[in-house]
Amino acid sequence: MFSRRIVGWAMEPSLATDLVVAALQMAIAQRRPEDVIHHSDQGSQYTSLTFGKRCRDAGAALSMGSVGDCYDNVMAESFFASLECELLDQSSFRNHAEAKGELFRYIEAWYNTQRRHSAIGYRSPVNFEKSCREAA
Repeated sequence: MFSRRIVGWAMEPSLATDLVVAALQMAIAQRRPEDVIHHSDQGSQYTSLTFGKRCRDAGAALSMGSVGDCYDNVMAESFFASLECELLDQSSFRNHAEAKGELFRYIEAWYNTQRRHSAIGYRSPVNFEKSCREAA
């Protein structure tokens, strides 16, 4: 959350547990986290034994919002609103593979590297993280 950077994401045709485990795996590979909290809603993917075990194996504590409460997940909701306005409303995709490729470009080539965020001094997540490393 500190830099607004998307570090783990996945896209599949269904909302199976494998989807969220794949996103978690990507985040773990990119960050190798220590003492982190994974916050989610109470979707069945996040309450599954498989996902819980993978979080525990990675050392991530689990946190879940209360049922029907969108306010405790405002960062994710903000990202999805940006995604909708900046990509989905302006695009149509011929198939799942094309949509996944465009999502990759949006997150990895735009959102994380170029898009400025007011909460981090109008810098991109990558530039914000770089300035934090340099200051340390």
